[in-house]
Amino acid sequence: MVERTTPQPDDRWLRLDHQLCFALYSSSLAMTKLYKPLLDPLGLTYPQYLAMLVLWESDGVTVSRLGERLTLDSGTLTPLLKRLESAGLVQRLRDSADERRVLLRLTRAGRALKKKAVGVPAAIACSAGCDLAELALLTSRLTDLRRQLTPSTPRAA
Repeated sequence: MVERTTPQPDDRWLRLDHQLCFALYSSSLAMTKLYKPLLDPLGLTYPQYLAMLVLWESDGVTVSRLGERLTLDSGTLTPLLKRLESAGLVQRLRDSADERRVLLRLTRAGRALKKKAVGVPAAIACSAGCDLAELALLTSRLTDLRRQLTPSTPRAA
């Protein structure tokens, strides 16, 4: 087990380059910018791509489950889904078992788009200067960090 120590307060920790939040924020901006030319030929924005990733994993999820997976509220998710629906990639359907639930189903075009998107992760890995295994490790570390920082997520002892 790794023992963690809390650094002593010191004004050196107030330097911008020492801030994890800034490293994550600026990396996120750079990553989103990197995706744009890869997603433009697919007709997707970055948030739409993320939604499609979830749907490619499990077609027929509810809107609320998609929101949970993407950590997006309905105010952000609804216009995104409307655009995907108007592009002919998804259908929003009321669940016959529970009219309050809205299911998301990929259309034929939405399923076909997956084949066109398959090269995106490798292109990102190449741009990042690492292989897919290294990206998977980094993704795992960041996922662990997000879990630690999210109050509603149970923490491991």
